Amino acid sequence: MLINYLPVLLFMVIAVGLVGMIVLLSEILGKKKHFPAKDIPYECGMDPIGDARSRYSVRFYVIAMFFIVFDIEAIFLYPWAVIFKSLGWFGFVEMLVFIGILVVGLVYVWGKGALEWE
Repeated sequence: MLINYLPVLLFMVIAVGLVGMIVLLSEILGKKKHFPAKDIPYECGMDPIGDARSRYSVRFYVIAMFFIVFDIEAIFLYPWAVIFKSLGWFGFVEMLVFIGILVVGLVYVWGKGALEWE
């Protein structure tokens, strides 16, 4: 039974060996020239200003969660649209209920002012 896993084991050994060889060759052949500009966190041509660990507003995370919710809604709409004709009216009403729940949530959040960026 374990003989069936021999190709997987062989593949893993080859992959780990190849990765090890690439890392070793990179260490041997790579340039080791260090200078102060290379050691700063950002190498975009501008000196970093301020602390990299600044705090974000909670609103940033709330907007991000809304984006994820509506992105998932779009993901659910694609397979529904593909089989729309075979679902008939039941599938149509079911999707209307799904979108209705999301619209009610959006109206509630909008009414609470969670989408205002102040």
